[in-house]
Amino acid sequence: MHVFRPTAAEPHAFREVLGHFATGVTVVTIATPDGPLGLTANSFSSLSLDPPMVLWAPDKNSSRYQPFVEAEQYAIHILAADQLDLARRFARDGRPTQGLEWMTGETGVPVFAPCLARFECRRAQVFDGGDHSIITGEVLSAGQQDAGAAAATGDGAGPLVFALGRYGGFTAQD
Repeated sequence: MHVFRPTAAEPHAFREVLGHFATGVTVVTIATPDGPLGLTANSFSSLSLDPPMVLWAPDKNSSRYQPFVEAEQYAIHILAADQLDLARRFARDGRPTQGLEWMTGETGVPVFAPCLARFECRRAQVFDGGDHSIITGEVLSAGQQDAGAAAATGDGAGPLVFALGRYGGFTAQD
């Protein structure tokens, strides 16, 4: 095993080591005066069951950083393995409307379907996290794709994951 001290001058080696930890892939959406805005993020995590809270961390260098860090409410969509195109679209463009049907969620934030699961949140706190901010959110509404409906439509894909710089699916092992 190659061991080193991560430095700001050489972030690529540290990023490569972090890449060994597989993460899920989400799209976070907010309402803006110009309509829904989205951002692909793999920095999502559960935080607390009581009260129900999650967190995510937008990059401070993103052109979409400011609206997301200032949004009081947002939705986090967990993507399925067959939604790689959607993840890539929101990574490039925050307003990829082609082929998406936007709805207003239970809390008034813009949401889309389908996705494996969705959390509608109210921003609780924002913390400095180096080149990212850490946003904690109180979960106001949560939902998941109905397993029966997914099987009937053939959309029973597991979650989209990101590891070693690549996207892929998840295969359960007993």
